[in-house]
Amino acid sequence: MTTLSGSMTALATPFKDGKLDEAAYTWLVDYQVTNGTSVLIPMGTTGEAVTMTPAERRGAIELCIRANKGRAQVYAGCGSNSTQETIDAVKVARELGADGALIVTPYYNKPTQAGLVEHYRLVAKAHPGFKLMAYNVPGRTGVDLLPDTCKRLCEIPEIVALKEATGNVLRTLDVYEQCGERLTLLSGDDFVVAPFIFSGGKGVVSVSSNVAPRLMADLCAAALKGDITTARALQLKLQPLHRLLFCESNPIPVKMALHLMGRFSTEIRPPLTVMTEPNAQKLKAELVALGLC
Repeated sequence: MTTLSGSMTALATPFKDGKLDEAAYTWLVDYQVTNGTSVLIPMGTTGEAVTMTPAERRGAIELCIRANKGRAQVYAGCGSNSTQETIDAVKVARELGADGALIVTPYYNKPTQAGLVEHYRLVAKAHPGFKLMAYNVPGRTGVDLLPDTCKRLCEIPEIVALKEATGNVLRTLDVYEQCGERLTLLSGDDFVVAPFIFSGGKGVVSVSSNVAPRLMADLCAAALKGDITTARALQLKLQPLHRLLFCESNPIPVKMALHLMGRFSTEIRPPLTVMTEPNAQKLKAELVALGLC
């Protein structure tokens, strides 16, 4: 089984005149895989999946897989607060040739911990043998996948990884204590990649790597080798970029960054809005400082 490790990118989605900008998306996929990104993740939060139609999401996943040409793994975002809709979305991703699916915990309806386990169990039952990456991001979903619950998820063979986005390194240790090597732990927070990996993680599902894939790939590689000095230096080098890419709701800043790099339009779907000009100027200055713009 192909392992999951290193820098993985939650891809931003470029729009042009209200539709997927296929040329820009193809460029982004190539930019990632030629700069060390090991897994492409279309249709996550960063990809604005929640404001896209099922047909649009299908088109983006299909283009990602086609542009990738088998170079990196592709885990398609398929999560929903409806278990049946999640099952249906995984079916689409599987038929298109994705390697796996990213499944966020159901948001808004606040299931219990038992309900979370049942959600993942039913998705896995509907797709035996297909790899699933659970995704815990309580700041957005209103529900927290607790370490004890992660241990219960280990009983589901299809769940191979957990994207843990609390930003709490103690949580990483708690989950690792419960699950050991059974689940591949991936940071969902760019600010703590180095300490996360040193605490048992294998990599990151990153927003910032849309913009700086080589730096993030090098950071993960250094941390995975146990090179504390290099990993810390790269983490600190990227912190100003991370702060700017999260100073407004994701993916507002990352889409502006890719625009400033000359690759995306400024289009973003409501209710999100284009980044404010003062923040955009600060972001541009940091991109120039990193040699990205």
